[in-house]
Amino acid sequence: MRIPSPPLQSAIPPLPRLRDYDISPKNGFLPDSPPLDQLPDRYYAPWETVARNFQSLILARRLRDIVDALPVLSTEYLLTQAEWRRAYMVLAFITHAYVWGGDTPCDTIPPSISIPFLRACEHLELPPVATYAGVVLWNWQPLFPEERIDTLQNLSTLMTFTGSLDESWFYLVSVAIEARAGPLIPLMIDAMAAARRNDSKTVMMALQLFAERLDELGEVLEQMYESCDPHIFYHRIRPFLAGSKNMSAAGLPHGLKFDNGTGTQSYVQHSGGSNAQSSVIQFFDIVLGVEHRPTGEKSSEASDSDDASQSAHHNFILDMRNYMPGPHRRFLEHLETVSNIRDYVFTQRQNRALVTAFDAAIAMLRALRDKHLRMVSRYIVIKSRESRSLSPQQKPASQQQQQQPLNLANASSQGGDNKKLRGTGGTALMTFLKQARDETGEPAVDAWARRLLKSGSGDFRGVARLGKMSEGLNGEVRVVGLAGTWSVDDEFDGGICHW
Repeated sequence: MRIPSPPLQSAIPPLPRLRDYDISPKNGFLPDSPPLDQLPDRYYAPWETVARNFQSLILARRLRDIVDALPVLSTEYLLTQAEWRRAYMVLAFITHAYVWGGDTPCDTIPPSISIPFLRACEHLELPPVATYAGVVLWNWQPLFPEERIDTLQNLSTLMTFTGSLDESWFYLVSVAIEARAGPLIPLMIDAMAAARRNDSKTVMMALQLFAERLDELGEVLEQMYESCDPHIFYHRIRPFLAGSKNMSAAGLPHGLKFDNGTGTQSYVQHSGGSNAQSSVIQFFDIVLGVEHRPTGEKSSEASDSDDASQSAHHNFILDMRNYMPGPHRRFLEHLETVSNIRDYVFTQRQNRALVTAFDAAIAMLRALRDKHLRMVSRYIVIKSRESRSLSPQQKPASQQQQQQPLNLANASSQGGDNKKLRGTGGTALMTFLKQARDETGEPAVDAWARRLLKSGSGDFRGVARLGKMSEGLNGEVRVVGLAGTWSVDDEFDGGICHW
């Protein structure tokens, strides 16, 4: 007698395993061990010599000549993932200094850098530009290995363009945030597993810890003000982090060409480094069910759209995943297919403690974005106003010489347009940031919490009023987040925040 087969049930996708995606259960998207401070094989001494004398070569305007004379080194002696990361980081810094470290930008990278850099990018699944991974995730070391790395008191950088405390601090604030957020990743994956088995107590406790840690991250973020001066950041650090996308007015009308020695290369364009490329920030959004739409698009418009793929094309947050290491990008894609916390809380909305814990986490994430808005105002908006108010004779040499991306207000105002401050790729910067913040409150379960998070505007006393950024700002230009450069064309898509 044949026994009938049991009815088929739809398979539930498995939860992601961190080890499959190069994620540390302790440090999150940071590596488990500190990044290498030099490549162990003496074969790569020419690169390390440039890295060791990096700021001096930039200051003496000798970096291009030295790089042009470097031999073309093979990547075959890079044996570990840590060595590939070190090679990528060093070559990315050298590439950006080569482009922006002269009197005018250079649009062609020589084979001595292009060939190994492109190979390292291919291996790590990254574009040929200094991404967040290169300047933050793989650019730190502990002062004392036995101490924690989630505090700024125990961190230092491996490479900077300027050699300044301000630049190191700018990167290390992000490193500390990544390290402090690391344990939240396994915590919230466990919460997803608990939701699957209807364990509301475990979900509630995880959300409570999540909210508390988000509050701590806001405190770490605000430490930026302690040792990163807005003037130094705006005029000295930011220009070196520029990408090659939408940079016509800065002197790169076609982008960059990576000379591979074959004569077949073409120009490419990539966005500059941005904290929008941090996987942990997108992790927070996915876990809590926060959805970000193209700038200016409202929720009702998104739901009525007949062309979802077109909306995705215009979603800068999704585009920034292309600037993340391949395993981290795939982790976020996997997570989106299994994220269930918000749906579970909604089905259990009679459980007031659970709902309160979820809405508290939403509120803390929104508060983090409020703090970021204030930071953008101080480091970008106010400094751009000050820069435009100066005569050419009063402007710093960095604006008059090699840092041309900083001095585009006149180019913009010649057209007579009253342009808004803009972010990477073109979307109005403050409009985008405020939309991203407001969207963060939308998943709140309790109706009262949704109203509160929707109406709350934050406390912006003592900084630029963010609600009226378009008033009286003739000749505005675009900003690539907190680490950007300027362009003036309105025909591009995108735009995003940092933290």
